[in-house]
Amino acid sequence: MEAGDIFDKEIESWKGFEYALREENKTLFNKMLSNKEEYADCMSSKGENFSTEVLFMILIFEQQKMINKLITRLAEEKNAA
Repeated sequence: MEAGDIFDKEIESWKGFEYALREENKTLFNKMLSNKEEYADCMSSKGENFSTEVLFMILIFEQQKMINKLITRLAEEKNAA
């Protein structure tokens, strides 16, 4: 089974959660889950045993990248002032 297929199967299992979210949170939820190509290697390393824990790690990495970008931007703006 391809890594993308495994990821899609995991995402599909979360559809009930998505429908319970408010519209702005639903959009964010879907955006967070849309970068599967970037994480294909880590998904395929787990094979068909892809777990929710891997999904959570992917989301944590995405969140940390956003935090790092914000910290860098704030530091640059502070140095420019």
